[in-house]
Amino acid sequence: MAKKRMKKSKITKGERLLYFVIIFAFVFSLGIKTFCGAMVGELKMSIEEIKYNIDTQEKKNESLTMKVNELTSFENVKGVVKEMGLAYNNDNIIVVNE
Repeated sequence: MAKKRMKKSKITKGERLLYFVIIFAFVFSLGIKTFCGAMVGELKMSIEEIKYNIDTQEKKNESLTMKVNELTSFENVKGVVKEMGLAYNNDNIIVVNE
């Protein structure tokens, strides 16, 4: 019978372990990069949503401020005074300068 030749592997166990660790580190880094990218995207979306809510609230505040200014205008106050049966007396008005 012919003797079987044993082929010697040119890659040692240490090299295989090193290659395995390198491949594992590469795959792990890709996973971390994907996860962190998703988190950054989610944070950007939440920031944009908060900015939209702030803009909406500022518009509401501006609208309400305009409404208050309209209701406190001199003509409106004079009309309410007449409806209530009161008289306008210019002598009783005191102007306060800030």
